[in-house]
Amino acid sequence: MFADNWESLSDLELALKLADIADEISMARYQSIDLVVETKPDLTPVSDADRAVEDAIRNQLLLSRKSDAIIGEEFGSKSEASSREWIIDPIDGTKNFIRSVPVWATLIALRQDGEIVVGVVSSPALAKRWYASKGGGAFLIDNIKKSNQVKKINCSKVKKLEDASISISSFDKKGGWVNLQEKLLKLVDLIWRNRGYGDFWSHMLVAEGAIDFAIEPKLALWDMAALEIIVKEAGGRFSDLSGNDGVNGSGAISSNGLLHNLVLEQINNA
Repeated sequence: MFADNWESLSDLELALKLADIADEISMARYQSIDLVVETKPDLTPVSDADRAVEDAIRNQLLLSRKSDAIIGEEFGSKSEASSREWIIDPIDGTKNFIRSVPVWATLIALRQDGEIVVGVVSSPALAKRWYASKGGGAFLIDNIKKSNQVKKINCSKVKKLEDASISISSFDKKGGWVNLQEKLLKLVDLIWRNRGYGDFWSHMLVAEGAIDFAIEPKLALWDMAALEIIVKEAGGRFSDLSGNDGVNGSGAISSNGLLHNLVLEQINNA
């Protein structure tokens, strides 16, 4: 499975190869009757598939990018300090994965000098893969098994909240909506349509232009890094709930850019 001749690949090419490795492992364990699931100290589940995927990606990076740092959800931060950091969420949507809901993905990003420059989101159960690199645009492979089916994606052009379609995360206080539930309900009353597509998929639908913005108030770095550059390269905007662009906050709003300030005003109104 591992290759020692990938050092010459571009960062995006390498990230796509890493996604291939991840997909092979995760799909082999998906819906497996002997899947091992444990509870982490933060009371969230982790499966043997999560750990196997992250371990495989780390091992390949140690071969192909020896001097780069690695940050992952399951095994934390390892390697010496570096201006280049690979950020990995081996399975975003573990709860879906263990319940055989096909909305889960491997998220792979590269941060260089504090800026996300490569992002790949691979969802083999949905047969979709999204990717982007800085200045290179955002793309969707609509059937991973037929990788020639690649199309450039762009955010929508919707400008008014009353015309907007949105996606939100779990609407409960555990999901980060403490002190925000009432504001969200008011926002929902202003828009055309709301759904909860969940996890990475909400933000990728923003990048595709299928919906107009997505809100998740409680996220970690590895949940956001790959998503951010794909949304940005599709012409959108990605910020925390206070409006600070990037992935340094504790939650995220992704949008087509045109609606972003309007959403921030509603979320942050007293």
